[in-house]
Amino acid sequence: MSLKLGVPSKGRLMDKTFDWFAKRGVTLARTGSEREYAGAIEGVEGMELVLLSAGEIPRELAAGRIHLGVTGTDLVQEKLPLWEQQLEELEPLGFGHADLILAVPQCWIDVDTLDDLDAVAAAFRKTHGHRLRIATKYHRLVREFLTEAGVADYQLVDSQGATEGTVKNETAEMVADITSTGETLRANHLKLLSDGLVLQSQATLWRSRVASYSEAERVALKALSELIHG
Repeated sequence: MSLKLGVPSKGRLMDKTFDWFAKRGVTLARTGSEREYAGAIEGVEGMELVLLSAGEIPRELAAGRIHLGVTGTDLVQEKLPLWEQQLEELEPLGFGHADLILAVPQCWIDVDTLDDLDAVAAAFRKTHGHRLRIATKYHRLVREFLTEAGVADYQLVDSQGATEGTVKNETAEMVADITSTGETLRANHLKLLSDGLVLQSQATLWRSRVASYSEAERVALKALSELIHG
């Protein structure tokens, strides 16, 4: 049996993950074509590379089908309600930084805080007869955040495409989305709430607490830990 490491299968996240491990003496490589999700690891005996989408990695870790995985904090906390029982955070990797934030139209000049939002949401429902709509892909994180903030009169609408465009398209009144620079929000005439930071995320190496570990897999994990921590 091999210690299975799940890594994003494409794009900048995959490239940066490969670079991060390479700097620590572990070579990760895709084997085969772009369409094949096979990979190889050199530098630690008894390890196997599994290429997955970043969104699949939390589920595979929680199911114990992989031992280690690289994915964002946002995906872990959104997809796994009991993530602390299922996963251990081994190492933040220092890239893939993004903030999950709440943003409203720039023309809402009187709305800057969550308290302002609560007042506007209540007024919106009285005026329009339905709750203010927030477009997002992060239902669980946003709901928990707004509940804690005491904001009640809203409904979450699922966004599978470009979340920032939902306000312009009139399918939502505001958004909760991941941003790294804020440029896309500004381009869509949206502004961040001053206290609307839901979560700061980055690419992180996680260990599954529920996977079974043979003696050989424990040896491989120890060898990898020594390389990572110098």
